[in-house]
Amino acid sequence: METIIDEIYALEILDSRGNPTLRVYVELLDGTKAYASVPSGASTGQNEALELRDNKKRYGGKGVLKAVNNVNTTIANALIGMDATKQKDIDYSMIELDGTENKSKLGANAILGVSMAVAKAAAKSLNLPLYQYLGGTNAVRIPVPCMNILNGGEHADNSVDFQEFMLVPHGAPTFAEGLRYVAETFHTLKGILKKRKLATSVGDEGGFAPNCESNEAAIELIIEGIKKAGYKPGKDLSIAVDNAANSFCTNLKDNYNLIWSGKGKMTSDEIIDLAGEWLDKYPIILWEDPLAEKDYKGFKKFTKKYGDKIEVVGDDIFVTNTKYIKDGIKKNLANSCLIKLNQIGTVTESIEAVRMCRDAGWRYFLSHRSGETEDTFLADFAVAMDGGHLKTGSACRGERIAKYNRLLEIEHELGERAEYRWD
Repeated sequence: METIIDEIYALEILDSRGNPTLRVYVELLDGTKAYASVPSGASTGQNEALELRDNKKRYGGKGVLKAVNNVNTTIANALIGMDATKQKDIDYSMIELDGTENKSKLGANAILGVSMAVAKAAAKSLNLPLYQYLGGTNAVRIPVPCMNILNGGEHADNSVDFQEFMLVPHGAPTFAEGLRYVAETFHTLKGILKKRKLATSVGDEGGFAPNCESNEAAIELIIEGIKKAGYKPGKDLSIAVDNAANSFCTNLKDNYNLIWSGKGKMTSDEIIDLAGEWLDKYPIILWEDPLAEKDYKGFKKFTKKYGDKIEVVGDDIFVTNTKYIKDGIKKNLANSCLIKLNQIGTVTESIEAVRMCRDAGWRYFLSHRSGETEDTFLADFAVAMDGGHLKTGSACRGERIAKYNRLLEIEHELGERAEYRWD
């Protein structure tokens, strides 16, 4: 009876962009209290679970008081008295309570806040670290940090079309050392940008957002930063790219227009060929959303050409939803799926998405959102899921660093049991 839910309530708080989001509190009969804060995305797929907003004058229509009220009334009334350790039962009770395909009645933000807070409360009550509670006693693998170092697209106001260029310290012996590799390169790149009189301001996720001559110039800057920091490209540090192709595809299928860099209109085949040129020149080991979410032919062709060389990650095309992941596996659209808790709306469904990827021999890439909070749930979740890699922003901004610092704690806690590897 100790882990029975006694109280649930929510508050409207602000995320890292100054927009409203939810913080949900859960209290158990044994007095255990826990809370979780919900992230929010800017680059979103059409099939993501719905983030419920008030659409009134407050906060420019972005208030979440409706979602807060749904937690405080409908959800609380249904869940109080349930056992917090029954995560799947709780999550599916909320899904059934909502009754819509995309959680639009109660709001995926309301449902996820409760789902995360319940998991935290149960772990705390059982005196287990969250990663062990969710992943078991063999949850010992610390993810390789794919650190966002340079931003473009919808995450920045500059001349770069592709949304993220990430540093991947796969050659480091431990997470702590990998974090040092990328942090040192981040600061070295800042010095290079400053010397060239390029902007050192950062985007939503902490990466630099300079006006580069071209998309390729952005990657050249990163290579220079790796070398100047004393590391070897392709051995110590490699690069991951997120096109977020929806942001420069007008019909989300085949009409690409690289407007920010001025490169202009391109076909799917031209985007694929450009990627091939980069793969021949640069140490790229992962490519996320190379094509738009409805460009199934493009995704399949990209994966067929490059899938044996690199990790091809689907984000907007799969939205952490087993319905779309299953179809992607069947059609060989990618070989990896991005996992975002708030894309689907519950901890249980996120775990089910991971399991589907694992069963198919796919990789899965745990991810934050551009609108984040200081909540560290994602760090524990990444270790629990044993995925091997995580993206949670750059070497600045407190809401990003909080996740990295939590992973340092977990690695320290695990000691010699901790594992760190890319493959």
